[in-house]
Amino acid sequence: MAKEKEMAKGILAEVGGKDNLKRLTHCMTRLRLSLKDDTKANYDQLKQIDGVMGVVADETLQIVIGPGTVNRVAEELSQLTGLGIGEEAEPDVGELTFEEQAEIKKENIKRKNKTLFKNFLRRIGNIFIPLIPGLVASGIINGAANFALNAGANDEATWMKILLLLGSGIFTYLAILVGWNTAKEFGGTPVLGAIAGMFLFNPMLEDITIYGEVLVVGRGGLFGVIFAAWLMAFVEKRVRKVIPAAVDIIFTPLITVLFVGIVSLYAVIPVAGVLSDGITQGLTTLIDTGGVIAGALLAGFFLPLVMVGLHHGLTPIHLELINTYGGTALLTILAMAGAGQVGAAVAIYVKTKNKRLKNIIKGSLPVGFLGIGEPLLYGVTLPLGRPFITASLGAAIGGAFQAVMQTAAAGIGVSGLSLIPLITDGKYFSYFIGLVIAYVFGFIFTYLFGFKEEMADNI
Repeated sequence: MAKEKEMAKGILAEVGGKDNLKRLTHCMTRLRLSLKDDTKANYDQLKQIDGVMGVVADETLQIVIGPGTVNRVAEELSQLTGLGIGEEAEPDVGELTFEEQAEIKKENIKRKNKTLFKNFLRRIGNIFIPLIPGLVASGIINGAANFALNAGANDEATWMKILLLLGSGIFTYLAILVGWNTAKEFGGTPVLGAIAGMFLFNPMLEDITIYGEVLVVGRGGLFGVIFAAWLMAFVEKRVRKVIPAAVDIIFTPLITVLFVGIVSLYAVIPVAGVLSDGITQGLTTLIDTGGVIAGALLAGFFLPLVMVGLHHGLTPIHLELINTYGGTALLTILAMAGAGQVGAAVAIYVKTKNKRLKNIIKGSLPVGFLGIGEPLLYGVTLPLGRPFITASLGAAIGGAFQAVMQTAAAGIGVSGLSLIPLITDGKYFSYFIGLVIAYVFGFIFTYLFGFKEEMADNI
């Protein structure tokens, strides 16, 4: 852990010290820091810290470190600062100077000016990012079991049933986890959000008739769960304001659960069902009818979404596609964005004489092949500029191929070569060929048009 400790110390020094740190958390590849004063952060020096692959200055400072290392660096930072991972240290207004209070007000104004769409996707990302390790593990187990079934394994064998049990657990109770995280994200009591998830996926719904129709278990999917759990947090906070403290523990959750439960049955399930059907059917129709063009556009424009950390906002769409159709055709198309970057990085490695750039690429390529593209994105293609565009062009070619071949994935959380076991309908080879196409065209576009040696001077 010596390297991670040095990285944590270096990062802490360049973000203004522990007194400037307000919140500490991380996802699979990025350390996410909320600062009390953004002006104290030295972004150029952060990029020079050994092990840091990139820096994104957004509402939350995102430092790209890479999988496996980021959680250890976060733990070291937690020890150095005393902040728990996910814990937020609120400033004591009475101890702030006039200038500091003015900076806080300016930050609040800046936050209000964020676009609703970006804030929405960021909120969705915050709900699903903590679930990604479980989704990855369960998805891979499920994929391996189904791969074995397709190869002729006995579906009645005990070991197969065990694998399917282990692989399906998180998906069986995903609505509860999403409800928990949603309520937590919006400042409510997490268990009430979990109850919202239980409402929408309870088998007893089949015994209830509303508006002349029998309710369907899971109708509205995770979109409905997110809305119901948000409503739990919203109602809970407002009920608490008028309930005497002595009976708050009894009546606040009781009123909240009763009200949101009834609203969920009569409004959330029907409305979310229409929304969910519209999104899933719309995307499926777009991919089926748009073919080459749709696949190329979706894959080619995905990297900018990854660039600002908003790609996790698509997670509920993938999960709803899986729930409705048994697989997400959107994921196999978007996975080509990472493949295009791999091809671009290999081309740069072949052409450049810059040793630092070569070392960055060598360190980032293995996880790039496994579908984790942020190290290459922030360490190579984005800083160089033009390779970011040529990588996207390579991704577009691969995405077009996946759309034509109608590949889809039965799980999420992984990409690149790691996604192969999760491909549905036995189209493993078609998906792999699409990856190779994105690799090759990312390489060709970058080698011919995307990189010149002088671009590496400032790396």
